[in-house]
Amino acid sequence: MSEAKIPAGSTAAGTIAVAAESTVATRMSAPPSFDVADFPVPHGREEEWRFTPLERLKGLHDGSATADGSMKVEVDAPEGVTVESVGRDDARLGKAGTPVDRVAAQAYSAFEKATVISVPKEAVLAEPLRIRLQGEGGTTYGHTVFDIGAFAEVAIVIDHTGDAVRAANVDFLIGDGAKVTFVSVQDWADTAVHCSQHNALIGRDASFKSVVVTFGGDAVRIHPRVNYAGPGGEAELYGLYFTDAGQHQEHRLFVDHEAPNCRSHVTYKGALQGQDAHAVWIGDVLIQKTAEGTDTYELNRNLVLTDGARVDSVPNLEIETGEIVGAGHASATGRFDDEQLFYLMARGIPADEARRLVVRGFFAELVQEIGIDDIEERLIARIETELGAAAA
Repeated sequence: MSEAKIPAGSTAAGTIAVAAESTVATRMSAPPSFDVADFPVPHGREEEWRFTPLERLKGLHDGSATADGSMKVEVDAPEGVTVESVGRDDARLGKAGTPVDRVAAQAYSAFEKATVISVPKEAVLAEPLRIRLQGEGGTTYGHTVFDIGAFAEVAIVIDHTGDAVRAANVDFLIGDGAKVTFVSVQDWADTAVHCSQHNALIGRDASFKSVVVTFGGDAVRIHPRVNYAGPGGEAELYGLYFTDAGQHQEHRLFVDHEAPNCRSHVTYKGALQGQDAHAVWIGDVLIQKTAEGTDTYELNRNLVLTDGARVDSVPNLEIETGEIVGAGHASATGRFDDEQLFYLMARGIPADEARRLVVRGFFAELVQEIGIDDIEERLIARIETELGAAAA
């Protein structure tokens, strides 16, 4: 287990050891860019690629993948929401963030039309805004922008199913005082490949809650990133993943505190089972000199259910000002607790049901954070299915 906490008023001196790898200087081999040519083809030795099985990305990383696939797209937009198909010259594209690796730059360079979904200011949507993406084979690229007006309140769900090789960027422009909940579900077929960068630009006193749920796919690499456009912003980043035999699931987070008096909280939890199941979690938080009054914490927990699974969990924290409320991180990976199992079985609960109860309890906090009943029910059912497959 790795854990560190920096109390209010502490200086960065003497604490940088908890972030042996600097968020800015060492983690990326090239600066952010919209031009794919600015990124060298990765070979797996680079810091940001060392955990990723490049040979399983189907050419997304080296330019050999061509856009020869199809994706069925359904958008269920509540009344008042505008959905547009725009060209690359639209000023809203790229405003929330710039691609930070070659795959994200390739996705930005390769899409034909981007989708911009706008929620007017002060709108309070009673129902979630839903996008369903069903892969129908081949390689596709995409770019989606959510433009959320000031003081609006909205829940957004993007649901990925089917088979595809997919690279995409998803941007959030969040107006002052707005409240946004975003749920991204990766429920792909076992052969799918998915790489996506999520960029959130949070306005003054606005809040953004992201919930990333990953079950399916052969290789999935999700990169959520948060920036603050003004003081008082809040970001909550949650993640739930269940990694099966042979799957590679990678979640790489970066929270850039530049504005003062902002808050961020990160909690990701994963369960792994089966031979060569591989989960990667990288959590980077940067507190810049101008970000006085920052309060941040990041947590990653992993539950290894069987032999043969592997977890790489790397929290990083870089602090450039001592005038903070608090900052810290924790990471732990452990095997299934046989004592808990024995405790439940001793009270007459069968072994399979006891195992389910332990895993349900592990994930319960995160499932409740989603706040959308049908998604929560679906995830609980999927966890049951995963556990049933292991017991069979």
